[in-house]
Amino acid sequence: MASEQAPRAARARGGLTLGLLSDIGEAVIIRHTLFSLPFALIAILLETGGKPKLLDVVLILIAAAAARNAANALNRIIDAKIDANNPRTAGRHLPSGKLKAGQLWAFTAIMLALLVSCAWLLDPLCVLLLPLAGVMVFGYSFTKRYTWLCHFWLGLTCAAAPMGALIAVSGRIEFRFFVLAGAVAAWVAGFDIIYARGDLDLDRRQGIHSVPARFGMAGSRLFAITCHALCVLAFAAMPWSWDLGWPWLSATALCAALLIAEHIVAQGGTDRHLRLASYSINEVIPLVMLAFALVDIYLA
Repeated sequence: MASEQAPRAARARGGLTLGLLSDIGEAVIIRHTLFSLPFALIAILLETGGKPKLLDVVLILIAAAAARNAANALNRIIDAKIDANNPRTAGRHLPSGKLKAGQLWAFTAIMLALLVSCAWLLDPLCVLLLPLAGVMVFGYSFTKRYTWLCHFWLGLTCAAAPMGALIAVSGRIEFRFFVLAGAVAAWVAGFDIIYARGDLDLDRRQGIHSVPARFGMAGSRLFAITCHALCVLAFAAMPWSWDLGWPWLSATALCAALLIAEHIVAQGGTDRHLRLASYSINEVIPLVMLAFALVDIYLA
């Protein structure tokens, strides 16, 4: 027991160790960066016709990853007390004492510095839009305290990755950019609503706002299904904005099948079912869309 407590104590004191970095990575669920990066890369490839500048690709992907991880670290800090009162989240790194808030604040500062630096190197319009990005990143964690629209705020925040990528490589904002960004926003909002079902009763007791808490299980299912239907429709409409053909439409059909499977799995209702539906299946969808986009751009 003592041998287990010593490394934890060292991490709590703030030493920069592999264990600390591992804990931070687990706390912000860094692997879920996969939700954003594939769509940012798709955006880059579509807008450049498959011929992007390597430096632009690197800067955009770093910026997207930094923004996402800063947002999630802030969410863990701001929601620490809420997490501590929820049996499902009480084991997270801040409530359990594995990490201190100062460590996540330092991580957040580093991520935001990366985001600002990359935006500065990419395009003046990206710099001008940084305050909006800041509002989205900082605002998400507070929305659940005031409105059931919090899931849609999260969707918009995640959609900033492909939207930012399109702006960075083109230097402008066009209406068609909102088709891809809208698809991502609807997709994320839908699976976040599914995940929130697990906290329905607790959210109501604590006064936390969410679609399930406001509209119940049946209502939340309808919201999630509608979001994912809009996502598929937006993906299907993208060939009108970019030169995409049968591979992309095949990916859209596969995405629809995975989303249907997600809703079927979520019907199980247990925490395991909701995690599988909201996280595991949705980790696959961006990779599927990216793989078929590569085929469409370079082979079809």
